[in-house]
Amino acid sequence: MFKLTTNDAEAQTPEVETSLDELAREGAHRMILEALELEVEQYVRELRHLRDEQGHAMVVRNGKCHHERTVHLGAGPVTIRAPKVNDCSPVDDRRSQHKFTSKILPPYMRRSPRLEEALPVLYLRGLSTGDFSEALKALLGPDAAGFSATSMARLR
Repeated sequence: MFKLTTNDAEAQTPEVETSLDELAREGAHRMILEALELEVEQYVRELRHLRDEQGHAMVVRNGKCHHERTVHLGAGPVTIRAPKVNDCSPVDDRRSQHKFTSKILPPYMRRSPRLEEALPVLYLRGLSTGDFSEALKALLGPDAAGFSATSMARLR
């Protein structure tokens, strides 16, 4: 976040009021959104030749709908609004349909793979199950949710 300060009536200079962690989270958020947009664009472009009987495209981007969820990354929690695709294209003679699934942000992903790998290591290094939520709040920020003692025990 930038704030304009007016020390001199004529000169306005931006002053940075953001921590390094906030910048990392914001940068990660922007990069993920851009990558998701490119992934959807590529998918729609690859299937743009598919048309129904009226000549309408069977695979289109649904610009109004987004799936919103919070994903925990090494930089902390990031809320992402993933784009949706309306895909009515048949895959084969059985009339089943293609379905767009992001490789970057698969369905139900709530933690980055690297963070998932780190949690059992913390346990193996001697961090007790009950201490995980406090340790992860210190590492990921106060918004680190979903890291209860029960969920940590399941990861072991």
